[in-house]
Amino acid sequence: MSGPKRAIRGLGEIGLRVKDLSRTQRFYEETIGLELLKSFPHAGFFRIADGYGGHTQVLALFDRSGMPGYGGLSAEKSTVDHVAFEISRSDYEREKDRLEQLGQRVETAEHTWVHCRSLSVRDPEGNLVEFVCYDQNV
Repeated sequence: MSGPKRAIRGLGEIGLRVKDLSRTQRFYEETIGLELLKSFPHAGFFRIADGYGGHTQVLALFDRSGMPGYGGLSAEKSTVDHVAFEISRSDYEREKDRLEQLGQRVETAEHTWVHCRSLSVRDPEGNLVEFVCYDQNV
């Protein structure tokens, strides 16, 4: 069965709600290594990579605590499971070492069904942040 051509060309943005914007911004800039594009009093935007058609892939952090009806953050109620960033296989060990030297608890995994391996750390809000790379030997 054939249908219409898919219009989606990539991921444009991931947005996370945070309690401590400045601490979480520092984590994504200094620990993860993303470039801060713009910071506002209640939001921060990071460049992930070039996107499609001139749009930049973005990680956005939003402090929503001042909004009416805000009920706080809860890992038990969040729909976010993790965020994953692609790295090259040649950077895998170096990134693992770098994260450990920064005092991060790094978990590793092999995902044989897609031939990938990953490194995972937690951000200051408790979100799982993963670095994944293709590895034909997995």
